[in-house]
This record gives sequence, structure tokens and C-alpha cells, in this order.
Amino acid sequence: MNLTVKIFIGLILGLVVGLTLNLTAPDLFDTLNTYLFDPLGTIFLNLIKMLVVPIVFLSIALGTASLGDPKKLGRIGGKTIAFFLVSTTVAITIALVLAFVFEPGNANIDPSGANYEQESESPGVVETFTNIIPANPMQSMVEENMLQIITFALLIGLALAMLGNKTSGVYSLLEQGNEIMMWLVNLIMRFAPYGAFGLLASAVGEMGIDGVRAMFAYMAIVIVGLLLHGMIFYSSIIYFIGKMNPIHFVKNFFPAMTVAFSTSSSTATLPISMKTAQERLNISKPVSSFVQPLGATINMDGTAIMQGVATLFIAQVYNTDLSFGQLVMVVLTAVLASIGTAGVPGVGLIMLAMVLTQVSLPVEGIALILGIDRVLDMARTALNITGDAACALAIDQSENKDNEKHKPTEEPV
Repeated sequence: MNLTVKIFIGLILGLVVGLTLNLTAPDLFDTLNTYLFDPLGTIFLNLIKMLVVPIVFLSIALGTASLGDPKKLGRIGGKTIAFFLVSTTVAITIALVLAFVFEPGNANIDPSGANYEQESESPGVVETFTNIIPANPMQSMVEENMLQIITFALLIGLALAMLGNKTSGVYSLLEQGNEIMMWLVNLIMRFAPYGAFGLLASAVGEMGIDGVRAMFAYMAIVIVGLLLHGMIFYSSIIYFIGKMNPIHFVKNFFPAMTVAFSTSSSTATLPISMKTAQERLNISKPVSSFVQPLGATINMDGTAIMQGVATLFIAQVYNTDLSFGQLVMVVLTAVLASIGTAGVPGVGLIMLAMVLTQVSLPVEGIALILGIDRVLDMARTALNITGDAACALAIDQSENKDNEKHKPTEEPV
């Protein structure tokens, strides 16, 4: 039995056990959740989170150094950012269309008891860009500030590329460090089925069937939006630009998607998603090492879909009509906020609070979707990392084309 099947069995068992205990023995669930489900999930999350910072630093530095030419680095960086911006715009547009057509908020939901206190605030535009440069790289690593870690790693990789043989020893050391991290990923993945079981049993057991039933329309539209974005936009990118059968792509990338679903964290899943993309999708290590860590930080298509549906859902619950200009503002705010809030805890809800404020909707409406956000977060995280891999595949293929185009041809003798 391969690892994918084991993880999938863990997810199914977690769903069944969590829901069954919630319905038949809630007291027993509380005990098992305290001493079994929650510890299993926490141990698994901590094991893979332990590797995130060193893997992001090592992979970005090595990927940048491997690209060598600063022009090539700039070209790949430009393609990556453009892909993420377009992809996020398409995602939130799909969400707004679905929510506008099916109106999930018109289901006699009483918002009077909704109360939500925003714990964190998103930094402003100027603060975001000035904070990209780390004053203390070690502190950035301790605080897991991914944008600052990526910036520092990019500079280290650029220096390695420019200095060439003078720093070959440091390059070899980073390569060996990366090999150690990948070996640890293999080791930790053996625990993945048990971690997936614990995480899903805990999440579903706490929410219960009543939570699902009350918000079914909202949940259904978010999930449909996620599926449409994956099947239409990502599949088109994979097939037409990446030159790969989307079914082959999903089949080989599925282990990473199941881990993302169970952990609800793109950065925590990064070690597994990079390894899977490089080994099973044959994406080149330099491109994968550059694109996927950046995507895990700023590419949030699944979150954008949630924001689009949630914004119209809350507007409908409060009987507020949004103008076309306000809908355009929702799109622009969500796209720009995906970069501005990178690395901030609870990023999805913080971005949603920004969007709601921008179009004068009550932030308290977030309380209506908090109960089921944990389960939806699992689904949208799986979409997020799939988009990162699709972007890496497309850029890798386009770089191969550029290399073929500029390859010198031999003149006949």
C-alpha cells in the first residue's frame, strides 16, 4: 500500500470517527480529542513545521544560485508574480459570480448574535515593502517571517551565483543541508497517515453535523468555486503551457494535496509539495525551489475564493447590495492583500476583514463563517499548493522552450 492510499485512509477514518463520536458520544470525543486526536495532529504539524524555515532558506538560495544569470532570475520572478496575480484575479472573479448567482446568504440566517474581534491588522503598503528587507535575518527565521527569509535567501543565492568557484564550498554545504532536509521529509511522511487522521477527527468532531447543515449553502459554493478554478484554470495551464495531462498531474501530486488538506498550511506542506513536484512531476529543482516557496507565501487562490463568496454571503445576510464598482474593489483589494498580508497569522480572515472594510460591510459578519472555516481552510490550502505546482510546471516548460530557442545551431561543415 503506497503512502497516498494510507493518507487517504487516514482522512476517511478521521472523518468517520470524528463525526460518529460527535453524534453519539460527545463526552468520549472530548477525552479522545484531548489525549489522542489533538496530540497526533499537533505532533505531525510540529514535525513538518520544524523543517519549513531551513527548507525555504536552502531551496531559495540554491534555486537562485542554480539559475545563475540575474536576467534569468528576473525573468522567472516576473513570470511567477504575473501568474500569481492573474490566477488570484480569476479565482475571486469565479467566486463572486457563483455567490451572485446562487445567493447563499439568502437563507434566513440571523446575524444579530454575530460578534468578531479582529486579533491582528494587516500592515500598510509602505510598511509591507519596507519590511521585506530583514534587519536581522536570524530574527526573521525565529519569527518565521517568510517574505524576509525569502529576500535574504535570494541575496545569498545571487551572491553565490556571482562569485562562482570562490564560494563552491558554501554551495556544496547548502546542497548537503538540503539533502539532509529531504531525508527528514521522507522520514516524517511515514507519520503522515496518523497525523491526517488526528487532524481531521479533531476538526470534524468539534464542528459536528449541525455546523455543516447550518452553513451548507455557503460551504457548497466555496467548494464548487475551488473545484472550478482547479478544473478549468489550473488544468488549462497544466495542459496548454505545462504540456502535461492534468489527470497525470493530479495523480502524481495527490500525496502533497492530501497533506495540505490535513494540515491547512501551505508553508507547513512546502517540504512535501516541493519533493513531490521535483520527483514525481519532474519539475527542475531550480524552478521548483524558487517558485513554490514564493507561492506558499503570497499565492492564495483558495483564500481568494473564500473571500469572494464570504463577502457576498455577508452582504446578502445583512441585506446590502454591492455596486459593480464595489465588486471591482473586492477583486483589487483581495489580490493586493494576498501579498500585503503574507506571513501574518490567520491570514485568510485578516484579508477578509480588509475586504469587508473596503466595501463598508460589518466585520462582525466573519463570526457567521468561523465555525466551518477550519474545514474549508483544509480544502483551499490543497488548491493553493496545487496552483504553486502548476505555476512551477508552466514556468519550467516555458524556460525549456526559451533555452531551446536560444540554443546555438551547428553550421554544416
